[in-house]
Amino acid sequence: MALYLVTGGAGFIGSSLVRGALARGDRVRVLDSFVTGRRENLDGLAGVDLIEADLCDEKAVRRAVEGVDFIFHEAALPSVPRSVEKPQEAHAANATGTLVLLEAVRGRPLTRLVYASSSSVYGANETLPKVESLVPEPESPYAVSKLTAEHYCLVYHRLHGLPTVALRYFNVFGPRQDPSSPYSGVVSRFMDAIRTGSPPKIYGNGEQSRDFTYIDNVVQVNFLACEKPAAVGRVYNVGCGSRTTVRELWGSLSRLAGSSLDPVYGPPRVGDVLHSLADIGRAKEDLGFVSEVDLEEGLERTLAHYGLLASGA
Repeated sequence: MALYLVTGGAGFIGSSLVRGALARGDRVRVLDSFVTGRRENLDGLAGVDLIEADLCDEKAVRRAVEGVDFIFHEAALPSVPRSVEKPQEAHAANATGTLVLLEAVRGRPLTRLVYASSSSVYGANETLPKVESLVPEPESPYAVSKLTAEHYCLVYHRLHGLPTVALRYFNVFGPRQDPSSPYSGVVSRFMDAIRTGSPPKIYGNGEQSRDFTYIDNVVQVNFLACEKPAAVGRVYNVGCGSRTTVRELWGSLSRLAGSSLDPVYGPPRVGDVLHSLADIGRAKEDLGFVSEVDLEEGLERTLAHYGLLASGA
């Protein structure tokens, strides 16, 4: 029975990984400061060892990594706009916190550390689809901090033999994503608009596109990254390999939910990337990753979770 540490384990993705590990019969420890994580995400999960602390708390982090076999490093401040306003805060949480974690596990018998990076590291690079070999051109302090942490993980592999893997997530969505949070993604905000009957807000003209990725695909690839020897020391895109505009996303959601709301348009957000699309060929080849849940099914599952799926949809 393995012991998994999930940093940021009370967050949307982190709590899904906690559930995944428990479903496999393994033990789980969570390190979370609850700045963005929610305690209700861990409700009903028996046997989770919870350490409430900041990732920059060296003493708490060393206690958290004691005896662990695998680490899912999900802890972060995931907000582009906030990082523009408070760049030092983003750097401390995302880059410095990762360095503290890596130092805590250096020299320990760890099987794998899987780091949650971000597609935002590609930034201004307009090449589509995004392949891992592209030169990153981050457009926000958030993206810079995630790329910095990614480099730290790979350098610790090369210098110290630490078995690290970096996964660049592309717009993950699904149940338990907090729509009231300023860090929430567009899918959860659209879901909340449907639930409350309020017109959804679209930044820009709605033609910006994303590779929306259902949470179960992300959980799947994280465990594959723990198991496959070829993964160590490498970076992988995690997406569906398909692109949808924000306007099209709202059209699909409103159709599935039977909503007649019209969106309200506002100015583009500073630091946002216009288009994003994952090339997942490397993950397929090395990890055997296949994105099992496409966008339509993922939206149906998420709407159903919240009781918003229209009858017959």
